[in-house]
Amino acid sequence: MATPDSLALFTGLGLSENKARETLKNAALSTQLREAATQAQQTLGSTIDKATGTLLYGLASRLRDTRRLSFLVGYIANKKIHTELQLSAALEYVRSHPLDPIDTKDFEQECGVGVVVTPEQIEEAVEATINRHRPQLLVERYRFSMGLLMGEARAALRWADGKMIKNEVDMQVLHLLGPKMEADLEKKPKVRLGVVQANWGEIERDRLTAGEGSEVAGQTLSLMEQLRGEALKFHKPGENYKTPGYVTTPHTMDLLKQHLEITGGQVRTRFPPEPNGILHIGHAKAINFNFGYAKANNGICFLRFDDTNPEKEEAKFFTAIYDMVTWLGYTPYKVTYASDYFDQLYAWAVELIRRGQAYVCHQRGEELKGHNPLPSPWRDRPIEESLLLFEAMRKGKFAEGEATLRMKLVMEDGKMDPVAYRVKYTPHHRTGDKWCIYPTYDYTHCLCDSIEHITHSLCTKEFQARRSSYFWLCNALDVYCPVQWEYGRLNLHYAVVSKRKILQLVAAGAVRDWDDPRLFTLTALRRRGFPPEAINNFCARVGVTVAQTTMEPHLLEACVRDVLNDTAPRAMAVLEPLQVVITNFPAPKPLDIRVPNFPADETKGFHQVPFASTVFIERTDFKEESEPGYKRLAWGQPVGLRHTGYVIELQHVVRGSSGCVECLEVTCRRADAGEKPKAFIHWVSQPLVCEIRLYERLFQHKNPEDPVEVPGGFLSDLNPASLQVIKGALVDCSVALAKPFDKFQFERLGYFSVDPDSHQGQVVFNRTVTLKEDPGKV
Repeated sequence: MATPDSLALFTGLGLSENKARETLKNAALSTQLREAATQAQQTLGSTIDKATGTLLYGLASRLRDTRRLSFLVGYIANKKIHTELQLSAALEYVRSHPLDPIDTKDFEQECGVGVVVTPEQIEEAVEATINRHRPQLLVERYRFSMGLLMGEARAALRWADGKMIKNEVDMQVLHLLGPKMEADLEKKPKVRLGVVQANWGEIERDRLTAGEGSEVAGQTLSLMEQLRGEALKFHKPGENYKTPGYVTTPHTMDLLKQHLEITGGQVRTRFPPEPNGILHIGHAKAINFNFGYAKANNGICFLRFDDTNPEKEEAKFFTAIYDMVTWLGYTPYKVTYASDYFDQLYAWAVELIRRGQAYVCHQRGEELKGHNPLPSPWRDRPIEESLLLFEAMRKGKFAEGEATLRMKLVMEDGKMDPVAYRVKYTPHHRTGDKWCIYPTYDYTHCLCDSIEHITHSLCTKEFQARRSSYFWLCNALDVYCPVQWEYGRLNLHYAVVSKRKILQLVAAGAVRDWDDPRLFTLTALRRRGFPPEAINNFCARVGVTVAQTTMEPHLLEACVRDVLNDTAPRAMAVLEPLQVVITNFPAPKPLDIRVPNFPADETKGFHQVPFASTVFIERTDFKEESEPGYKRLAWGQPVGLRHTGYVIELQHVVRGSSGCVECLEVTCRRADAGEKPKAFIHWVSQPLVCEIRLYERLFQHKNPEDPVEVPGGFLSDLNPASLQVIKGALVDCSVALAKPFDKFQFERLGYFSVDPDSHQGQVVFNRTVTLKEDPGKV
């Protein structure tokens, strides 16, 4: 329960009452914050201002080593640490220097204590940056990436105030270029990425950005521009030790020298999926970031399968993952497997035991769960005993769960002695029955990175808690230690991407399989007709952000429309056909009508469709009784047929025995022989019969996994109208030779893709996305 004194103390730091109450629910955080605030008050002898309070809250919520609390509070209370940037540097410093005593001089130098950046220094740094880019600035003017200027100036003045740099950039650019003109407001041409083959030499000359987001001066930067901008923040190959928080040993510099001799200073990244499921939209960001960062910086990227859990791995997942990586337009430098290195990983595990840094433990899995579990009673067992027991594990003398190999360290999230090896008697898809012990992610990941001499180990934010173990393990074995960098995950509303939950959807019959077009797996998006370029462009718009991002699906769909508008040829299809007979058809046989593939650009060619005396139109394009604002076919209201040059006018309505309209009889005239009709509609003649599948959102709520929003669980939130199958749709014969995944815009209906279920004589189309909504369309 929140005590009045604690509540008042926390609100006095600048926390809102709600935030203060939430903090008090966390016993560890509230205890640490209370102690920090009390110490600060004693130092200041007065109330704490909001800026100091914010830093104290940041300290209490992020500091793992409580021994350093008093030390850091003193710096904050005395205003020696007065910015978030300095606090982050201070936290990194104490994390990477766990031993007493702290070298105060080195600490203050690394945290910018006492550094004063004057306005004159900012002015000089910005001026130097602008002079370097002056020729291109004068050409591109306000379309030039201002993020690049700010990034380079900030790199020169690490501890400068970001707002002051921005203001100085704005002022000097205005002085150089003068006020914006109309031409400056035009958008910079987009750069296509992914499968579209780009001229990388030309893109290389495009400007970079060092800004946090992907939007600069109202334009979306290409992913390549953003990733080159990230290179301004990341370390250069071989300069790992310059990264805040990187832990060095007496062997570090020699190892980095050997690393540079092997790589030649080349950027190396890797994309390391587990082959136990299908990739989803969040993985698209990871693929773009890892492969894209290497490509943007003239490096290489490995596709490494983390195949350390044979119970869940299937051959189809290896194939599907590789297919999706190449589908997005990337070619791995090399395909590797964690299992390639099982012998080396085992040898290193033995060495870790010999060095007293690992031990065999018999605690069961349930004993290791929860917060602050007790230390293992086997933590201090003799080294020789652990060596014999680990050998016994390898020889199959323990049942599953009876023994594990654990590493002696405490991770950032408080997890103690993570497991390095466990017993599993499942045959491995590549090594068969050779092994009955398998390494864990915590053990395997950093060592595989080391073996492959990865320079930038890029991973999502949830792995930040494993960064200390990453550095610790490489250093404990005296092997090359890469640098782990974290970025924010990409999620979508109205979606679930968990492998377990997708399997539940399949088992419940809610979806057909992993590639059901209502899912957001990459195979599902491909089947639905999403172009890979659109997914890459979406990742570029989201940007290379540190914060987790949850986006609306319509933003992804907008990227899809942008690509398909330029790449999907037009065709005509009718979903609810209504037969129309032209009683005065102007020719004895069908006419051949030339239809542009892209009406906005006729240089992209034409296709021919027949126009006969019997055509079919959408049933919704006819009303017997016209209504205000209705512009299509009705009594006394003719309508044009697109591309034919003819206008039809209703003469007779033919009804069936049930009274339903079965056919319309009309007459036609040349469009230029009378008054222009109010509307032109699409039609088909001598068409192909096809199946069309219309998709809507699978879930009804934004967050189907949120128990507050959906108390009954995500399976109770299914949208009953997420799939509509139309068996008797008609499409013009121009699509007769279409192959699976070919894409078209069906005029006035949307974008559609040929489904792999298609076979001879029966084409199946999936609606990819609708056309942009037009409020004026009736």
